[in-house]
Amino acid sequence: MIDPPYQIVISAMTDVGCRRESNQDATRSVVPGDPRVLLEKGVLVVVADGMGGHAGGETASRLAVDVVHRAYYDDLQPVREALADALRKANRVIYEMAVGEPELEGMGTTCTALVLHQGLAECAHVGDSRLYLIRDGEIYQMTEDHSMVRSLVARGVMTTDEARRHTDRNIILRALGRRPHVEVALWQSPFPFCAGDKFLLCSDGLHELVREDEMKDVVAAERPHNATARLVALARSRGGYDNITVAVASIVADAGMPRTRDTQVAG
Repeated sequence: MIDPPYQIVISAMTDVGCRRESNQDATRSVVPGDPRVLLEKGVLVVVADGMGGHAGGETASRLAVDVVHRAYYDDLQPVREALADALRKANRVIYEMAVGEPELEGMGTTCTALVLHQGLAECAHVGDSRLYLIRDGEIYQMTEDHSMVRSLVARGVMTTDEARRHTDRNIILRALGRRPHVEVALWQSPFPFCAGDKFLLCSDGLHELVREDEMKDVVAAERPHNATARLVALARSRGGYDNITVAVASIVADAGMPRTRDTQVAG
């Protein structure tokens, strides 16, 4: 078994913010300890932003990261199909629990999941949490928000700047757990990554308060652990009116096995 010519260094942090009493975000980063599983399935990073009230939002987001984690690594299909099916399974679990428990009725969650596997990235996505790529001094949004304002921007009804300030910007059109079936957004093909690339996953508690150029500058300049902490602090300094979740995966040129830092929970 040949070690990859890079390390994957991951830091994930979730924070309650400045105004919420509970944290309805969740995140998970996984590096399998078994080298064979690592080779076959790669590294997984997931961010979820729950909705549906205090109990519902917390339950939905935590179910999402738990089920996606287990389902992805248990699935024997190729990476892309396994990742998509993991989100579909999470959707069913959340929906069935919401139907069966009145206090959880209407709960749902966004979910953005990234797999880094043998030099290729795959993403499965539902909702308005986001995945960005920082490469060669530029930042690229790699997912499209499933939100009402994004659909209006796509139709030319409003500009991106208008959408950013719109009072209905938090209305999402697609979420895990809201319906028996969900359409999972996938890339048309795997995305090749290389040493120096950095991937940023975040909930809207970050991207609504911190500009993309600011995200780029922080992630490009800092190690993942420092970048996640700085971005959370920046969002909090601007009001932190929502929960804030940030995960950074950095591809480092090194003939070592991928590794990760543990998720941090603050606030």
